[in-house]
Amino acid sequence: MNAGKKDWVFAYAMVAPTVLGVLILNIYPLFKSCYLSFTESKGFGIYKWIGLDNYVRLIADPEVWQAVANTLAYTVLSVVIGVFLSLVVAVLLNEKIRGRGLYRTIYFLPVVSAPAAVAMVWRWLYNADAGLINYLLSMFGIGAVHWLTDPRMAMISIVIVGVWTMVGYNMVLLLAGLQEIPKTFYEAAEMDGAGPVQKFFHVTLPMISPTLFFVVVTSVIGGLQVFDFIFMMIEPSNTAMASTQSLVYLFYKQSFLMGDRSYGAAIVMLLLVITLIITEIQMKLQKRWVHYE
Repeated sequence: MNAGKKDWVFAYAMVAPTVLGVLILNIYPLFKSCYLSFTESKGFGIYKWIGLDNYVRLIADPEVWQAVANTLAYTVLSVVIGVFLSLVVAVLLNEKIRGRGLYRTIYFLPVVSAPAAVAMVWRWLYNADAGLINYLLSMFGIGAVHWLTDPRMAMISIVIVGVWTMVGYNMVLLLAGLQEIPKTFYEAAEMDGAGPVQKFFHVTLPMISPTLFFVVVTSVIGGLQVFDFIFMMIEPSNTAMASTQSLVYLFYKQSFLMGDRSYGAAIVMLLLVITLIITEIQMKLQKRWVHYE
């Protein structure tokens, strides 16, 4: 075997575990879910082909469309607020300030914390009777707020937790992008009389736009897949469940609580279509604001 073939064999051997992992854990489940969405679950491992019946049922199901609205609302709020705060924190921590490393660590801690632990801590903070947040509010004469049981407040409460967990990760990505901007650009802007605001909008923002675009796309996809915080913080019998239930949670309920895995697969395929549409829109719009040069 010549040197060229050895290199190819070595290269394929190195990528084989990743390729197999993607095929087994991603590609196969995708096609399996697509197939199950056209069937009716008759028992464990027994399915009957029924065509588009699950999708007809899905279109007429108000619970599905309420879940779509909840998912989109969570995604819009968490992405807009989360990306904005991430950018602000990244810009501030890119400056030479005392304790910069400590602050970066503190902001990144939620990323490495287990979602279940995060949800439990926030659930205690939100407790209407003994929670720290309501205790602090009572010091200012504000009555108890039912953060997780009031349908008007539950979604906001979930968004706050989602934003709190995403800021650290996005901050690291944006910070890496900020540090790649040549200092000469800022020096040239200062020579032209640009102030801090002008330098941010005419130098920082255009130069960091590719990283910002990546952060937005991944944050949107993550927002559309929200599940763990709803699962851990909102009880199924909670009156606020209808106003917070996401498509992924609805998939979980239909597939694992109600045992209708075929209908659950149809819900997942709907989420996939929504994700692909939104991602394609973002790919089209990037040409207007993302600068790669």
